[in-house]
Amino acid sequence: MLNTPIMKIGLIGFGKTGKAAAHVILLHKDFSLEWVLKRKLLSHRTASEFLGVESNDPAVIHAAQSTPVGRLLKEAPVDFIIDFSSEQTVYEYGEEAARRKVKIISAISHYPQSIVAYLKKLAESTVVFWSPNITLGVNFMMLASKYLQKIAPFADVELVEEHFKAKSGISGTALKIAEALGIKSEDIKHVRAGGIVGKHELIFGFPYQTVRLIHESIAREAFGNGALFAAGNLKDKVAGFYNFEDLLAPYFKID
Repeated sequence: MLNTPIMKIGLIGFGKTGKAAAHVILLHKDFSLEWVLKRKLLSHRTASEFLGVESNDPAVIHAAQSTPVGRLLKEAPVDFIIDFSSEQTVYEYGEEAARRKVKIISAISHYPQSIVAYLKKLAESTVVFWSPNITLGVNFMMLASKYLQKIAPFADVELVEEHFKAKSGISGTALKIAEALGIKSEDIKHVRAGGIVGKHELIFGFPYQTVRLIHESIAREAFGNGALFAAGNLKDKVAGFYNFEDLLAPYFKID
């Protein structure tokens, strides 16, 4: 039996979620974290040292201000770039990645239309995947709810989102779910309390029954798992612009 080649990952962004994603990648046998690119260099040389994870992955941390992406991709080539940084960062690596056919997985929660257009331009040359919420559970819930709404368009639908007390505004995930189901943003119910990582609940009200679809984020590592699920399903795809529905829809075909 042939061994599946290890997929090499370059991670951009090393905030709370980026660190959680790095932790997941370092522990996964099918992926190798080759490097991390962040704004400022840490005193630790590798992500595994910083996170206290035993791993043979190189996972070298580089500072964006002193390490050009082109040089990094040349000296430490990767199959995928996973981006957990900020809106504008894609402009710093996008063209270099596309030119080298490096696949891009963006986990940025919101992009203006101008950057979405830029991503689609990059997708003419390489695989580009973007999901405002990159957890597998949320995207399963979203797709399942669209099927349920198609089956029962007469059902009342309510959306409730819960997050930590300091989070301002409606969550990007809730807005995306609302958009998919035709719910007005002003009708989204929201709760802010304590340290809730994130919870989204869809309530389908039928005349004599209720269906509830609930997704709750327990830890930020869920975002790393979602990114690796995307990578595993994108590895053989041709250049193009993909989202989670593209990856999940085939699984809904029951033999």
